[in-house]
Amino acid sequence: MKLTLDLGRKSYDIIVSRGALGEIGKLLPLERRVLVVTDEGVPAEYAQTVANACACPTVVTVPQGEGSKSIGTFEKLLSKMLEGGFTRTDAVVAVGGGVVGDLSGFAASCFMRGIDFYNIPTTLLSQVDSSIGGKTAVNLNGVKNCVGAFYQPKRVVIDPDVLSTLPPRQISNGLAEAIKMAATCDAELFELMENESLEKIIDDIIIGSLKIKKYVVEQDETEKGLRRVLNFGHTLGHGIESSFGLAEMYHGECVALGMLPMCSDEARVRIKTLLEKAALPTECDADMSIVLREVAHDKKVDGSTVNYVFVPKIGSFELKAMPLDEFEREILTRNTISKENK
Repeated sequence: MKLTLDLGRKSYDIIVSRGALGEIGKLLPLERRVLVVTDEGVPAEYAQTVANACACPTVVTVPQGEGSKSIGTFEKLLSKMLEGGFTRTDAVVAVGGGVVGDLSGFAASCFMRGIDFYNIPTTLLSQVDSSIGGKTAVNLNGVKNCVGAFYQPKRVVIDPDVLSTLPPRQISNGLAEAIKMAATCDAELFELMENESLEKIIDDIIIGSLKIKKYVVEQDETEKGLRRVLNFGHTLGHGIESSFGLAEMYHGECVALGMLPMCSDEARVRIKTLLEKAALPTECDADMSIVLREVAHDKKVDGSTVNYVFVPKIGSFELKAMPLDEFEREILTRNTISKENK
């Protein structure tokens, strides 16, 4: 299937096809210098398949995990391109999950003021969410995604076959983002996930999630309004993630937890049940005072106001804003995720 994300001159295709990785030389223009970026957790043959299709490849493998989304690793990618004689007509290809995609996209956006970027997401989380939309970033001083840019890829190629090498926890990690999108924007997709085997409908989940995000990004590329709906679960989720040091818990697990205080009692029952079906956490040992301290550093805080997404009913959402001190009191009162409150 081919979806087109319509952004005028920045439009691009999203190819979703089993076996697409093996056809990558036909799907991407690789007859030039190409920086292929992957990480140690991705099967090496995936990046090698891409490299074999390139006229002049340079493969860089970074350590697995959020620690690689750093200024230091970002500098390493830029240095590799400079040393390799890359010019403005060359390209960067990400082969990996959200960390690799965010890092590679940001490097592509900055080198020579911007060169072509292609994304081949290999995790479910990146296939359903982070591979499209143009958000690129690195972390700084433990704060997630606080240095970055909006920079759209030229094409995204999604091969669901590569998910077969992922451990179950990584599949669950990606399902959190799909649940997030269905909870806010697609009651039918949410109900499908409730009633069917998640494994059997994984292609439907990927395509359904991409259609939601495609529509939202087309309406609001740089997150001035509607695109904030994609932050459901992220306001607290990023705080939880930072409080654990960006390592102990996966991003999707933190988003799952972050959704539960941000919805009505009616919606929470269904979301909690689906999260459990997807083997995602619904409680944790987070110290909420530390979580809320981290929330204060998040991009979704404007001055002393927190912007957040609330789900009153599955398939719908409200964009809200609240003074930070009121938000903190509200969350501490309505804390539904800390084990200490069970």
